[in-house]
Amino acid sequence: MFEVGVVTQFEAAHRLRGDFGPATRLHGHTYRVEIALRGPRLRDDATLYDISHLQGVVQEVVSGLHYRDLDEHQGLAGENTTAEVVARYLWDRIAPEIQGNSVDSMGVRVWESPQAYAAYEGQL
Repeated sequence: MFEVGVVTQFEAAHRLRGDFGPATRLHGHTYRVEIALRGPRLRDDATLYDISHLQGVVQEVVSGLHYRDLDEHQGLAGENTTAEVVARYLWDRIAPEIQGNSVDSMGVRVWESPQAYAAYEGQL
């Protein structure tokens, strides 16, 4: 299985609902986002996917979250904005731009800190 990926980051605030102690108060993160595309075969040009195209798609989606309160963002309002939910949100918006290529699956990893991440992966 081949894999290519890109990494980016964004700054955002949120608050968690539930038994999360101090994280229930408004606080911010420098989110690190890793996108990995996987597939069993390369295209005729010996690549799995055009990384520069992937970077553009990811930047377009992530830019909408930069310097935002995630709890007020149209696509996340009403959700408990955990890293898991943010990972699924990003997957849902990036996947339509990737489908129809030689890629079988995509994983999105969202780091809230250098020590903690959540991920979402699905078939394309």
